[in-house]
Amino acid sequence: MSAQPTSDGERWQARAACQGEGGSVFYPPMRPERKAARLAREQRAKAVCATCAVRAECLEHALTVNERHGIWGGLTDVERRHLRSA
Repeated sequence: MSAQPTSDGERWQARAACQGEGGSVFYPPMRPERKAARLAREQRAKAVCATCAVRAECLEHALTVNERHGIWGGLTDVERRHLRSA
């Protein structure tokens, strides 16, 4: 998820805890993934998110742009869908 800031409104990304982390932990692999591997990968990503000072901004961004893939703001795409529908 190591996005670079592209405007004043996205400067939060430069302060994200995921900066420097491999994107592979935040996004599913291109090949099929076993459930246990997916859950472990998601937990690793969420652990990074749990330490992040801009977690709320990240989640707000993902909800605003309807991000459909990856872990953003500590939530999976499925968790964000449930949050939007609630």
